[in-house]
Amino acid sequence: MSDTRTHGGYRTGGLWAAAGVAFGAVVIGSGPALFAMFEYDERCTQGLIRGPGELLRTRNQAFPPATVCVFERGEVSSLDHWAALGALLWLALAVLVVCLFAALVADWFEPRPGGRWVTPLSRAQKLRRTATALFVTGSVFLMLYALAGWKLLAGPASACSRGGDWRFNLPRTLEYSFFPPQATCRYTSGMTSRLNPDWLPALTAQTAVPALLAAIGFALAWRRLREERRTADRGAGQVP
Repeated sequence: MSDTRTHGGYRTGGLWAAAGVAFGAVVIGSGPALFAMFEYDERCTQGLIRGPGELLRTRNQAFPPATVCVFERGEVSSLDHWAALGALLWLALAVLVVCLFAALVADWFEPRPGGRWVTPLSRAQKLRRTATALFVTGSVFLMLYALAGWKLLAGPASACSRGGDWRFNLPRTLEYSFFPPQATCRYTSGMTSRLNPDWLPALTAQTAVPALLAAIGFALAWRRLREERRTADRGAGQVP
């Protein structure tokens, strides 16, 4: 059978294992960081957090998760007492990104069998491997996109009022975008706010990158398998 011919693929098991460990470290390490965020902005507003000068505003930092109180001459973060945790989270994220991207890009290539980092693979096996990577990365992207963009997909003009118990004075949906999924909402008081917290559309856009890399690997594997089968069919047709 044409799909059982042996070719080569890079050994990516170690990369996927390292990416999995790093992802677990990011998730577990983010727990204390998220806990430190609770009520931190309110403590800043109430004057319980002292900083250099007068408090100007508070903002939420996407990664590492933290609430930052901005003062006139500097900033105070909820992670200030967790300095080592912030460094470890950045290290785990770097390992996750490097290993994930290396594993996905490695599936674009088809090295010759016999190398130290090469394992024998038929093109059908390569297609299944790239399909699994696409399913995992694509599922994460679609889940985040649905979480961030369902209101826009249901109706962009009324996204800001959708899902709330509004009877009168509906907020207006101003400028919006489907990628990343975000909109500006204006209330009758004149105040404006964002439909989604800024970190959610940013995270959605970032998860689209590994899904795209996996899709390229899958498309290449599918094309190579199809060409191999066509060559085998032509060869079989020429046999007397």
